[in-house]
Amino acid sequence: MVKASAASFTGVFTALVTPMRAGDGGPVVDDAGLARLVEVQVAAGVQGLVACGTTGEAATLTAEEQARVVRVVVEAAAGRVPVLAGVGSPSTTTSLSLGKAALSVGATGLLAVTPYYNRPPQEGLFQHFAALCSLGAPIVLYNVPGRTGCDLLPETVARLVERPEIVALKEASGSVLRMQSLSRLVGQRLSLLSGEDALNFPLYAVGASGTVSVLSNVAPKATVEVWNRFANGQHAEALALHQRLVPLCDLLFCEPNPIPAKSALHMMGQMDSLLRLPLVPMTAAGQSRLRAELFALGLLS
Repeated sequence: MVKASAASFTGVFTALVTPMRAGDGGPVVDDAGLARLVEVQVAAGVQGLVACGTTGEAATLTAEEQARVVRVVVEAAAGRVPVLAGVGSPSTTTSLSLGKAALSVGATGLLAVTPYYNRPPQEGLFQHFAALCSLGAPIVLYNVPGRTGCDLLPETVARLVERPEIVALKEASGSVLRMQSLSRLVGQRLSLLSGEDALNFPLYAVGASGTVSVLSNVAPKATVEVWNRFANGQHAEALALHQRLVPLCDLLFCEPNPIPAKSALHMMGQMDSLLRLPLVPMTAAGQSRLRAELFALGLLS
């Protein structure tokens, strides 16, 4: 049933924000705005899309809304790039249910974050991901210990890659050393993806074969260009462009993600900046710094 290999998951995968519009009971998903965002991303050359990840505010979407968001992204992408669906949950049963729903509306594969809050041990993590393999779809593991409270260790990843469904890992521990360890252990069997935009180039240099990016919501062409230049052996040029983008990377995380990303896209006229509680609008001081950086990069005129 697995239809994609690790080679299918390289390059820039945008962790899409979920555009929202005002509704009677608060912000609701803006299907048309989401479809427009997908078109901008595909036109900019991204190699893949992620719906319903952290950046997509999946934690505040109902299961029905998540399936709808995935469907809109799949339909808008129209087969031009693969679409991963986030299935994050502290419950394996819920993750399985989310995965089934996403696959039923056409998702290429699943982005599966380590179960958060309940802090499972390594054996629990192994069994959680092994259970998701029963869906028969490509799975991208996602390790972000700063958010989840648990760390998927390289030794556990090495056990998981024996499963053909496990095709990639988004590593967001913020450690270049961790990426080196993973590259040594599993780099020939797994696509390793940066999970932190400010470290994209350093992680490419030690074995990452792409990124799941927040930055590419706002600067997709430049994010893709860094990867393409690196992949083509133009390392000096890739580094120079990456360094230009680092201040924007920092600003996109100066307040909780995706608050700054939505604020930037609003400034750029692409969508509203509405968020669901408990997320709130970006501070005035943060907006001022962000606007200045967008001007400096030529993303605002």
